[in-house]
Amino acid sequence: MDRQKLAQKVVEKMMADDAFSQWMKIQIIDVKPGFVKISMEIRPEMNNGFSVTHGGITYSLADSALAFASNSYGRVALALENNISYMKKVNAGDVLTAETEEISIGNTIGVYNITVTNQNDESVALFRGTVYRMKEKHINK
Repeated sequence: MDRQKLAQKVVEKMMADDAFSQWMKIQIIDVKPGFVKISMEIRPEMNNGFSVTHGGITYSLADSALAFASNSYGRVALALENNISYMKKVNAGDVLTAETEEISIGNTIGVYNITVTNQNDESVALFRGTVYRMKEKHINK
């Protein structure tokens, strides 16, 4: 199976098994080996007590992007460390897009930047994630 087809199959399988990403109503826009672009619309029940979107929602979107991108090579990858910087508030009705950039991919460690933008193409958050790449595979060829 070629790398592109493998990446698509892995991300489709992960999304089908990921109840939280489904609850967030994440839409997969693009998948390539080491790369994903996903989006979601913010719903009112995602707001916090200040009537702005809970930071955990933006974090979770970026974390899903990290998971999909880092696993797209077919090997199971699990987060070791993540951090996020919020640059702009998010409100119900906003449409967020998370796009990954693979910084480094090695035999055991991968590092990714994920930029989260709103419907106006304004950056709302920058997320950095480091993953551990296991030997276990998602799909046996």
